[in-house]
Amino acid sequence: MTKNKITAVLGPTNTGKTHLAIETMLSFESGMIGFPLRLLAREVYDKVIKKISLDKVALITGEEKIIPSNAKYFLCTVESMPIDKHLEFVGVDEIQMCSDHERGHIFTDRLLNMRGEKLTMLMGSSTIKNIISKLDGDIEFINRERLSKLTYTGHKKISRIDRKTAIIAFSAEEVYAIAELIRRQKGGAAIVMGSLSPKTRNAQVELYQSGDVDFLVATDAIGMGINMDLDFVYFSNVKKFDGKKLRKLNLSEIGQIAGRAGRYLNDGGFGITGDCKEISPEEVELLENHKFDEIRTLFWRNSNLNFNNPISLIKSLEEKPQVEWLRKIHECEDEKALKYFLKDQKILNRGFDKKTLMLLWECCQIPDFVKKLMEIILRLLEMYLNF
Repeated sequence: MTKNKITAVLGPTNTGKTHLAIETMLSFESGMIGFPLRLLAREVYDKVIKKISLDKVALITGEEKIIPSNAKYFLCTVESMPIDKHLEFVGVDEIQMCSDHERGHIFTDRLLNMRGEKLTMLMGSSTIKNIISKLDGDIEFINRERLSKLTYTGHKKISRIDRKTAIIAFSAEEVYAIAELIRRQKGGAAIVMGSLSPKTRNAQVELYQSGDVDFLVATDAIGMGINMDLDFVYFSNVKKFDGKKLRKLNLSEIGQIAGRAGRYLNDGGFGITGDCKEISPEEVELLENHKFDEIRTLFWRNSNLNFNNPISLIKSLEEKPQVEWLRKIHECEDEKALKYFLKDQKILNRGFDKKTLMLLWECCQIPDFVKKLMEIILRLLEMYLNF
């Protein structure tokens, strides 16, 4: 039996990895690519439907679903990749996200379990090369060099920042405050944040890309491969709240975001603004040369779940990995939601068949954008169980 063919396309930002994956996918009869961002999946979908027939391309994210009945190509967020499809090509972008402490287990699951029938392509940072080499399969590494130079430009006041610049902030309040400052001093800025609706976000991207405004204020979401025509990236902060605590970004995270400056053969610059703490000369050298610590462990959660009854489901979710380079992720939001429903004695006493339990788990995995999902699911569950 032939081994799985895996191609890992690794290198820093602006090396054409995503472009290569799209072209490779379209050379096959069918395929799918998982992206780290809804915005990026939408951007690639818009590109692909210009090349091939609209009815052959699907877009699947937590917010948007466009699935023609005879779709051959699927562009998805990594969380939304349908795992029951048999396709010739499967790609996963920003595969180093396996080490992300919030979403890493999803990327790891795709890394370990999703395969194209003819080719699997993994795109991302060279920091994960060592882990990929441990996979079972016929693995080919393609190392990509950055197409343009990235240079540190130091500290600049917002009033002195040049056009075609993105300023990075780590909270909605900060994003809006900086955008307002730029509007007063420079005449206009677009805003890109993951929490904006798809329509608003797409309109903001278009506002910048069309040249109507010269500045972009964004959260670190921009680091995940959104292709904007930027000459500079400035950080208003290098600390972010990660859901648990305020922490400093690690160098590879700073590099991922800074690397959005410069496009194709145009050189880019990155720097700091406002009250952002200085980046040390040693760190600057590593960032300019894209030298980051290699990833040694990936976050993991068991995906082979047992739906026989509520207790066996929770037990299977809590299973520990058997490999030393996999690390069990802390309890995720979907798991918390599941336990919240299953501790309700009224629901538990009713008893669950396999189908109902699977449906409940599916509901728990819906992204909770409005933070009201728990009560909606509880109401629906009570109706479903005829309370």
